[in-house]
Amino acid sequence: MTAEPDGLQDRLRRFATIWSRAVYQVTSTSLTRVELEERLLPLAGRLSQALRARTFDAEEGRAVGAALVSAHCTDPESLSRSLDCVDAYLVLYCGEDGPQEDLRARSSRLQHAMAAGYAGALRDRTLAEQEAIAWAAQSARSAVAEALHDSEARFRAVFEGAAIGIGIADLDGNILQINGALQRMFGGSEQTVRGRSVTDWTHPDDAPQVWKLYEELVRGERDHYHVEKAFYRPDGTVLWTNLTVSLLRDADGRPQYQLALMEDTTERRLLNLRLRYEATHDALTGLPNRTLFFERLEKAVSSAGEGQRFGLCYLDLDGFKTINDSLGHAAGDRLLVEVADRLQSCATAPGEMVARLGGDEFVALTTGPDTEAEVDDLAARIMHALVAPVSVEGRELTVRGSIGIVEGPAGERGPAEVLRSADITMYRAKSAGGNRFELADPEADLKAITRHGLTTALPAALDRSEFFIEYQPLVHLGDGSVRGAEALVRWLHPQHGVLGPDRFIPLAEHTGLIVPLGRWVLEQSVRQARDWQEQYGGHPAGGPLRINVNLSPCQLTHPGLVQDTVDILERAGLEPEALCLEVTESALIGADDDLLKPLRRLAEMGVDIALDDFGTGYSNLANLRRLPVSILKLDRSFTQGMQQFPADPVDLKIVEGIVSLAHSLDLTVTVEGVETGAQAEQLRILGCDTAQGWYYARPGPPERLHDLALADATG
Repeated sequence: MTAEPDGLQDRLRRFATIWSRAVYQVTSTSLTRVELEERLLPLAGRLSQALRARTFDAEEGRAVGAALVSAHCTDPESLSRSLDCVDAYLVLYCGEDGPQEDLRARSSRLQHAMAAGYAGALRDRTLAEQEAIAWAAQSARSAVAEALHDSEARFRAVFEGAAIGIGIADLDGNILQINGALQRMFGGSEQTVRGRSVTDWTHPDDAPQVWKLYEELVRGERDHYHVEKAFYRPDGTVLWTNLTVSLLRDADGRPQYQLALMEDTTERRLLNLRLRYEATHDALTGLPNRTLFFERLEKAVSSAGEGQRFGLCYLDLDGFKTINDSLGHAAGDRLLVEVADRLQSCATAPGEMVARLGGDEFVALTTGPDTEAEVDDLAARIMHALVAPVSVEGRELTVRGSIGIVEGPAGERGPAEVLRSADITMYRAKSAGGNRFELADPEADLKAITRHGLTTALPAALDRSEFFIEYQPLVHLGDGSVRGAEALVRWLHPQHGVLGPDRFIPLAEHTGLIVPLGRWVLEQSVRQARDWQEQYGGHPAGGPLRINVNLSPCQLTHPGLVQDTVDILERAGLEPEALCLEVTESALIGADDDLLKPLRRLAEMGVDIALDDFGTGYSNLANLRRLPVSILKLDRSFTQGMQQFPADPVDLKIVEGIVSLAHSLDLTVTVEGVETGAQAEQLRILGCDTAQGWYYARPGPPERLHDLALADATG
């Protein structure tokens, strides 16, 4: 066992002290209480490490349970008190700052493992004692002729003094003798127990092989067998035992008697059942938890029966976080309990179950041959059950949920795949507005899985230099000269090939990776603009070739935007006038002064700010005066009507009005999506300043910009 930090070692000592005080009074040992504490201290350390280990190892718990037996803590009360101590103090003293719900769940599993290890060790010890008793009994019977008196005395001492129950019966099942321990187990008089035949002791929970083994033994075909068996006591209660039955033969080897050795396991069994329940049920709602649900789901989806199907509803409450944040977790818990009760009332038919996966996520499972219709009905019942408001702390809370449904034949998919599909479908329902259920769609699942794969691959892609930049020229409509280019990032994915920004920029924004990715794009683009200046100079009008770089809303709110831009320009040796940062119109709708402040600082330095995709949002045109922009980029939707001849007169009027307004505000106008010469000429007539689009060039490598510039110079 690795050494624990000093602070944790002190807490382990306190835990071991409490543990030893709890079990010392019920431990048959010659040790003092302090000596017992020293025996328990390393066991406390093993439990502490198992609680905090990266991977849970049930073997540690079983080893601790077995060690309790080795320390002579064999009274059933010793195990019960030990488990109570672990339940009450292990997470408190050894959990440190870990997630409490996970630590509690792991503590419960450790208790379960301790009980199993304790039971196994005690059973092994009992079997050894049983073998000794059986040997003594056999020796006593076979040595009657030689030393009847001595052997009878020895047998009687073992028989009466044993802590386990012992009974002797003939081969017809008539009970001849029982010891005091067996009589106490059954709770009646000796005559009550002896008055019954062995074959009368049947119980509904008897395993099928119990009486088959018995018949083989009394026929002399086997010498012993060991089973777990239940008995009815005279008062009707159930006694659970570990039962070992041995055949006693006479001197000639003929079967003569049967010897039964019983260990009372009733309390231990009840404890194991309680631990099993706690390990498989949610502590807050009492519903089956993720562990038990996965067991049922695996059984349902792997059923080999002909025509067997399953249906799964994956429910997530809409807006639950808002309730937790505004009213507190106690109110949130009460809401979850009420929701759980309602869901349980929806799944009462055979083959249906409801479970809580965690947080505000629940699942309902139905099985059988007709789940195609049943699962839709189950989802409808769940949605209806959530309609009525929930009263929490005098407030009427409206509860809504989004449900993803997966239904299909058993035997085709594994439980993890089914649950993943249901989860994806549930989020699709939530994205569609919530308060609805959606059916799983394999194509949508594939897209979501691909999107998730791209999201997880993004950080490594930046490290592995899988991104590259293409440049699309910006052309002056007046003289046709190249005035600069827009930088457009691409991802060369190892499996999916070249991906456009629409495939990964939203994912980068969602994960926050857009900030380092955007910084990289800005660095590369500014460096390329500097290379253009050094090699080719500026454009024909005398200014520098400008590089346009897109800014996402996340970058716009990042506190390091201004300083990063300044540092990148200074390192590359590029003047601010050669850089234009494009910000979408939607990002600036309703922007306050704090959001505009970094853009104003950059504009004051000489960096151009372009309002990208203008016309797709809801900007008040008069509001342009307060924005620190110098360029309007008209969205390509304005130019589509100009591809036909004659051009759409409404589009012409709109563009003419926007250009006139922009020029009155000293703004230049760039148009995107120019694909024909007719479009370009019409936009020039309307007064647009620059344009970009496939008519001039598709996005490409940086050297293509120089080729276009040379063509302009020699044309």
